[in-house]
Amino acid sequence: MPIPMEYQHASEEFERFLRLVVERTGLTTRNQAYTTAQSVLLTFRRRLEVSDAIRFAGALPPVLRAIFVADWDMEEPPRPFSSRAALTEEVRSLRRDHNFSPDSAIVDVAGALRACVDEAEFDRLLATLPPGAAEFWRLAPPG
Repeated sequence: MPIPMEYQHASEEFERFLRLVVERTGLTTRNQAYTTAQSVLLTFRRRLEVSDAIRFAGALPPVLRAIFVADWDMEEPPRPFSSRAALTEEVRSLRRDHNFSPDSAIVDVAGALRACVDEAEFDRLLATLPPGAAEFWRLAPPG
C-alpha cells in the first residue's frame, strides 16, 4: 500500500496552516503562529474527555493531530467551557513571555483550521462533542 497522501504532504499542509494563522492573526512569524495554534488546540483539548479528544484528533491534519495529543496529562479532569474572554486568557497563558496571541486567536485559528479540513465532516464531529465544542470553533465570536 502506498503512503497515504495526508502523510506524504504533512509538512506542506502544516506550513500552509501556519501561513493562514499568520494572515488571520496579523502575527509576523511562524513561531508566533505556532504558539497561538498550539495554545488554541490545548485549550480546547482540556475541555474534552479522552475518548472525545481522540475522535477530534482524528479529524485534524497529521501535524496538528500530533500537536493536539503531545504532552497530554490524561489524568487531568476536563475543564468546563467558559466565556470567550476566559478561554482567550488561557490561550495566552502558554509560554506567556513569548505568546503574542491576539484577542481573536481562537476565531483566527478556527478559520485557518477550517481551511485545512473537510468542514462538513468537521461540523458533524463537533455536533457529537460536549456543549460548547461547536461554539469554540465558530468563525464568528459569540455575540
